[in-house]
Amino acid sequence: MSTMGQTAPAPAMPAGHDMSTMQSGQQPAAAGQADPHAGHDMSTMRQAAPAPAMQAGHDMSTMQSGQQPAAAGQPDPHAGHDMAMMSQTAPAPAMPAGHDMSTMQSGQQPAAAGQRDPHAGHDMSTMGQTAPAPAMPAGHEMSTMGQMPPGHDMSTMAMPPDVPTSADNPGRPPEMPLPPGATSGPAHAADTLFDPAEMAAAREQLRVENGDVRTTAVIIDQLEASFGDGEEGYALDAQGWTGGDINRFWWKSEVEGDFDGEVEEAEIQALYSRAFRPFFDFQTGLRQTYRPEGDRTDLVVGVQGLAPYWFEVDAAAFLSNKGELTARAEAEYDQRITNRWIVQPRAEVVLSAEDIPELRIGSGLTSLQIGARLRYEFHKEFAPYVGLEWTKSFGNTADFLEADGRSSEDTRLVVGIRTWF
Repeated sequence: MSTMGQTAPAPAMPAGHDMSTMQSGQQPAAAGQADPHAGHDMSTMRQAAPAPAMQAGHDMSTMQSGQQPAAAGQPDPHAGHDMAMMSQTAPAPAMPAGHDMSTMQSGQQPAAAGQRDPHAGHDMSTMGQTAPAPAMPAGHEMSTMGQMPPGHDMSTMAMPPDVPTSADNPGRPPEMPLPPGATSGPAHAADTLFDPAEMAAAREQLRVENGDVRTTAVIIDQLEASFGDGEEGYALDAQGWTGGDINRFWWKSEVEGDFDGEVEEAEIQALYSRAFRPFFDFQTGLRQTYRPEGDRTDLVVGVQGLAPYWFEVDAAAFLSNKGELTARAEAEYDQRITNRWIVQPRAEVVLSAEDIPELRIGSGLTSLQIGARLRYEFHKEFAPYVGLEWTKSFGNTADFLEADGRSSEDTRLVVGIRTWF
């Protein structure tokens, strides 16, 4: 009968009990006995269907719930067998009075009728299938713990040790200082094991090969022909550098002229450039300018770099060998339309601290130039472009130009190439 099971016959239900939800395996009080649960609300306990009569001669005291006896009228193949060792849940005795069993789970059995109830007066409403927990120590604060005893402040228990957080307080244990001899050795620990001179040479070689890479670049930003209201002309704007990531020699050159062979203006700058910010260089040096009206040699001080939102800026002040102070600022931005088509807006403003009649330059805002160029990159190093450029002179500079018979405002179509190597 190792695989058979049977639920003991259910006795008559005592009056006054609502057994509609009594769970399987729970038994009401035996008939004829005083009902210890008279007046109890048993509405949440489940009811099992009455089991058939047990076969005579079988000890079913240890038979598991759910096993069925032989059908009535059939010979019992196990008649006379001792089933005392068979796994079985004993029939449920009557429930003791005074217990709230409304939430008692299936498988729990009340005390047998007629026996002294050791738990009389206990509230078993929240008891599950686990053993009752031991009494908690009094005076402990358990608001932030799970199954830990309350009074202990566990609010910071989950924090890693010695990690600064906003929950830190002055009561945190101070960090211990370094031992006195911790910083008494050489700057490079390898010098204690190897020849310091050889290690210094190795570090210098590492710096040269990995931390002081020297580069050289030549950028022809504009090599173009211009067509507009005035004479057809050409322009060249080129620059380059050689050096490391901190210190560089930088050169710049600009040339403007007409196709009839006359050079209106040409300049060359030789600059020392030093990075003072991750994207900006401080530059200083000399500029030599050639004009039909007269040449100038200028001291140059300026900055060049990449401003926020990817604006390339170049601003410089020039002090000539005749004491004339001028300034120029340029800004441009590459707006990528596709991987190859790029629009480059550009603006340039020129200022002067005084009138320079010899050079046809007035004080204040001298000129403003705004343009845009659309280029197509066949390769990153080579891109032809087409664009428009508008130039306007102001103040005395405009007066000087008009006095010479030239216009103070000009709009031109430009066609050229941009390349670098």
